[in-house]
Amino acid sequence: MKLYVYDAGQCDPKKCTAKKLARLGLVTSLTVMRKIPYKTIVLVPIAGKALSPSDRAVTNSITVFDCSWKKIDTFEDALMRMKRKKRALPYLIAANPVNYGKPFILSSVEAFAAALFILDEKEHAKLLLDKFKWGEEFLRLNEERLLAYAGAKDSREVIAMQKRFMEEENLFS
Repeated sequence: MKLYVYDAGQCDPKKCTAKKLARLGLVTSLTVMRKIPYKTIVLVPIAGKALSPSDRAVTNSITVFDCSWKKIDTFEDALMRMKRKKRALPYLIAANPVNYGKPFILSSVEAFAAALFILDEKEHAKLLLDKFKWGEEFLRLNEERLLAYAGAKDSREVIAMQKRFMEEENLFS
């Protein structure tokens, strides 16, 4: 599975997991949106559909949109116009030091690892996470959820599982 990251240039280079992965040659960094491969799946939190194992059949690459969580809204129009398959990751818990324990607010490496895991590229996910001291913690925190999502039939089933996990953890109260 090929990995790309669109770098919006908003991260602290010392903390940015995408920049580290690019330095290590594990992802290809892009700074121009039109260079994002056409058949890739672009992971963005504002997508209308959740990533599921069925997406494996339609792609051989994943692109993470790397920008500040506080500024994602500024890219919403451009992302929605983009003619690429956009997917959101389901409910997962961050393990990175900046957002530890927060739901949905994943670093780029966590997003890549989650997507790879769901698309049955578990070893590839582990390879990326091994580059970070806290990488194994991401898998530990999310093991049950990731295994469930990876066993889903389609996006609807992933959303149903997500809802169940969130209800169990009282996130709707």
